[in-house]
Amino acid sequence: MSEGPKLYNNKPKKAHLKQFQDQQVFASAAPSSSTMHSSTPPPPPPPQLPKESFARRYKFLWPMLLAVNLGVGAYLFMRTKKKETDVEEEITTAVSSVAQTTATEKPMPQPAITEPVKMRELISEEQQREAFKWILEEKRKVKPNNPEEKKRIDEEKALLKQFIRAKSLPTF
Repeated sequence: MSEGPKLYNNKPKKAHLKQFQDQQVFASAAPSSSTMHSSTPPPPPPPQLPKESFARRYKFLWPMLLAVNLGVGAYLFMRTKKKETDVEEEITTAVSSVAQTTATEKPMPQPAITEPVKMRELISEEQQREAFKWILEEKRKVKPNNPEEKKRIDEEKALLKQFIRAKSLPTF
């Protein structure tokens, strides 16, 4: 007469379970006969409460979820805003420097040249090669930030290698 565990939509309270178990023990101890009737009726099933929706069941999660989403959104917005302002600052500084140079360059009458133009001493090829090697070493130490910068640095290094390997160097 033992029944397996019953599955409830809404779990009954411990007090109801204890009463139900006591009644089952009492019913199994009493002899079963057709003339004898149990004075206590079986306990009524627990009332069927409507099942709560997912949103109401986990209502404490909604504020946390909202705060996390706002935080991630603000982070992404500020990160893109920072990049845009950096690019805009570079553009404005470049434009302002060009504007300043053009504004300061007023056509002035050319003064008569009284001194002869001095020729600089030519740098020997060995010194030029040493300078190119030093520049190449410095270029190798640079860590590029993006693929475009890496490509530019690689092109410069290739050009420096060509100068170093050349039999004769161009004069500057």
